[in-house]
Amino acid sequence: MNATFVLYDQMTALDIIGPYEALAGHPQVRPYFAAARAGSVRCDNGLTLQADVGFDDLPRPDLIVVPGSSRWRRALEDEALIAWLAATCPTAACTVSVCSGSTLLAKAGILAGRPATTHWAVRDVLAAHGAIVSTERVVIDKDVITCAGVSAGIDMALTLAARLWGEPAAKTIQLALEYDPQPPFDSGSPDKAAPEIIAAVRTLLTGA
Repeated sequence: MNATFVLYDQMTALDIIGPYEALAGHPQVRPYFAAARAGSVRCDNGLTLQADVGFDDLPRPDLIVVPGSSRWRRALEDEALIAWLAATCPTAACTVSVCSGSTLLAKAGILAGRPATTHWAVRDVLAAHGAIVSTERVVIDKDVITCAGVSAGIDMALTLAARLWGEPAAKTIQLALEYDPQPPFDSGSPDKAAPEIIAAVRTLLTGA
């Protein structure tokens, strides 16, 4: 299985690293970090990742993993990335997105009239590009899986692992990662967070 982990300027690192850690170690997976051009890609908080290959030289992907970005407006203006997604995702066996990555899929026409989720702060953006917005953490619609913000990428990857290789394999990966969330605060959802916290995050991510 050729698994393409998509990189682009100002993406969010954990969006891609979480799924990579959960999926790339499986013996059936041949992972590629791919971007418009091979070379370094700077994430939104300064971390630099390395694209092994450019889109034009990438082997045909069976799985495409699309991260989001706190600079999601800028990402939506990346015409080369959107064009590549539009041309490539329909031929992949499975396409998955993390956080605002689903807005890129929607702009590429992949989610028109289909259920999908994203980071809570950009649900209106996802809807504006033709998706049927869900508030679920992980949404499966045939060959496309979308998930909510950043940390949900691990949940999505484990869900995908169970579909690909069975539940025991997914549980093995979960234990290997010691993925047993016990957050110190119960404010990881807008349904739980205080209004002032919600407002601060919305301003940070949308300027609204």
